[in-house]
This record gives sequence, structure tokens and C-alpha cells, in this order.
Amino acid sequence: MPWKGCSVMEERIRFVARLLEGEEMSHLCREFGISRKTGYKIYDRYKEAGLEAFTDRSRRPFRYGNQLPFQVEAAILKFKQEKPHWGARKLRELLLRAFPSEVKVPAVSTIHAVLDRHELVQPRKGRRFRAQGTPLSAGKNPNDLWCVDFKGEFKLGNGRYCYPLTVTDHASRYLLLCEALESVKVDSAFTAFESLFKERGLPAAIRSDNGVPFASPHSLFQLSKLSVWWLRLGIDIERIKPGKPQQNGRHERMHLTLKKEATRPAKPNFLQQQARFDEFVQEFNDERPHEALAMKTPAEVYKKSLRPYLGLSELQYPFHDRTVLVTTCGRICMHRKKINVSHVFAGQTLGIKEVEENVWLVSFMEHDLGYVDLEEKCLQPLENPFATLKV
Repeated sequence: MPWKGCSVMEERIRFVARLLEGEEMSHLCREFGISRKTGYKIYDRYKEAGLEAFTDRSRRPFRYGNQLPFQVEAAILKFKQEKPHWGARKLRELLLRAFPSEVKVPAVSTIHAVLDRHELVQPRKGRRFRAQGTPLSAGKNPNDLWCVDFKGEFKLGNGRYCYPLTVTDHASRYLLLCEALESVKVDSAFTAFESLFKERGLPAAIRSDNGVPFASPHSLFQLSKLSVWWLRLGIDIERIKPGKPQQNGRHERMHLTLKKEATRPAKPNFLQQQARFDEFVQEFNDERPHEALAMKTPAEVYKKSLRPYLGLSELQYPFHDRTVLVTTCGRICMHRKKINVSHVFAGQTLGIKEVEENVWLVSFMEHDLGYVDLEEKCLQPLENPFATLKV
């Protein structure tokens, strides 16, 4: 078949291209093994957003203002090879002697970052922050709480792995999303959630486990870029405790039904598997009665959120001294000093306020992250501000 060995994007582009050449929709749908409903859905997405509708959004910067010249980076690696036991501070002195005064020699932290990127730094053992979970809300009404997870991956007929991203409304059991993705990477999740928010509005809170892309085990407070985006949209985050899937039991029970009815046997390719998921979603929501809903269907109970998705508004910190922008590597610059915060805040604006001499409080939205001591040049985190349930 023509789509074997192709990515999801390539399959969809081929489908639309042949449609634009004048081939009939019904003929193409039969050839690709999908329903006409799915075919029109792909075509409508193309008409709305062009080829971007078939791709994940790239978050790569358009330019790198402070990119290190490759000659300087090569010299750093050469000196490190000659002096394997020397650190970044001593290597910088070699650079100052080797290059003329017209060449700007990078800072010690930049040299250390280069060595670390090339795995030439012996990592120091630091504290490992274990996920603890957060308080969990009742989610009694539609859109009070959405539950998200990736159902376990499985292999399609063409040999590619499928990772279904699922979202349900806790109160009504309504299956909001079941999307066949190629991986659990954050860009794919961003695209899926943005489409869902545009269609259904925003929930009050989202509950997930502690895995990627919903959480990041080695970042500040185990936040991820996805969960930071949710917070920017005014969505509270809830995390179940590790090894306690029963805390998301309603969602896991739906996964059992999904596995039995929509993945066995698996379809030959992503388009056909997504079409099967769409059929399952329609039946699960509109036809299947639920005992916990007094034998009503989820569609009879669920209502669209009254909070529309309007994108991100600019952050304001009226009670702070000033604002700082987090760099792409997760740092903030204060008084010519670079302080690591977390890469998940890259591109976000933080508020800072001096509470005593050379000690600054760092905040994200209404959440206080920790204190920066300019003499120590590091952030001392407070207790996890995102682990407190709002009343």
C-alpha cells in the first residue's frame, strides 16, 4: 500500500494532494481505508490551516543572538583534550592567551555548558526530587476536572508504534479526545490540546500521572513545558501519586474498554487507526449508557466549557519590583549574574522583588518559586506551590 513506511504527515499530504488533483473523495477513502467522515476532516483541516495542520508546531527560535562562534568552541574542546583535568575557569585563561583582544572570550558558565554538551564534565550528584502527587479535587461538575493519559503504545500493521493520547471529563465520563500520535513528545501534545481547547473550551483543572509530557521528573517542581502552558491558561494541575493508577481510576477503566474495542486487532496505518478511534469515541459518548450516570450516556451529561480558549495573555506583576525573561536555557539574568531556574520556563516572564539586600523573591504568575541570593547565584526553591489544592 502507498502509505506503508510513511509518517502520519506524509500520509495526509498524499491524501490531500490527490484530492486537489481532482480524484473523488469516496474513491480515495476506499483506497486509504478510511471513512469519508475522516477524509473530510483531513481536508477541512488543510483548508483551514494549510500544511501546518499536518505538522507539530516547532518551538525552535528563529535566530540565536548569542551563539558561540564555532572556532571558539573548537578551541575549548581542543584545550580540554590537552588538559583533561582542567575546569572551565582555567580553560578560559588559556582562551584569553590564545585569542587576540578583538575576540570576545565566553564566560566561565558558557565554557562549562560547552563541555557539558559534549559530555566532558563529570556530573555532580545532586538531590533527586521524587514525585509525591498533589491533592485531588472531586470534579463534581462537567469541566471541573479533565483526566489525561497516554494509553500504552501498540504496533500498527505497518510496523509503526501508535501512542493514543486520551482526555476525559471526570464528572460526565465524556471522552473528549482520543488521538493517535507517533510519540509522547511535547510538541504533538501541544497541537492536540490546542485543538481540543479551541473546540471544547478550558477546564478548571487537569489530572495526570507523573510521566512525560505532563510532568518532567528532573525539573523544578516536576513541571513540564506542557504543564506550564496549562498554568498560563489558568488551568490547575493535579498529579496522582506514583504507583497509584486507581487515583485516576475512571480514566483507566475507559482505557480498558478502548483497548478491547479499538486496538485489537490494530489497523494497518495511522489514518485507519484514527478512524477506528473516532468511531469508538462516537459510540462511547453518544450510544453507550453508563451505570454511574443512571444509565445516561456521557453526551447527555456533558456540556461545553464556558471558558473559551483565547490564547495567552501578557503576564503582569504589579506587586514586584520588575520582571525578567527566562532564556532558552532556563536562566534569568540579574545584575550581570546568571541564575538557573528551569528550562520549562524558557520564554516565560517572571516577577522578582527584593525582600532584603541581595535576596530576591522569584514568582511565576501568583506562585512564588523561591529566593535568589545574588552572592550564591542560585535559586533556593520554596515548598511546591503547585501542590496545594485551590478552594
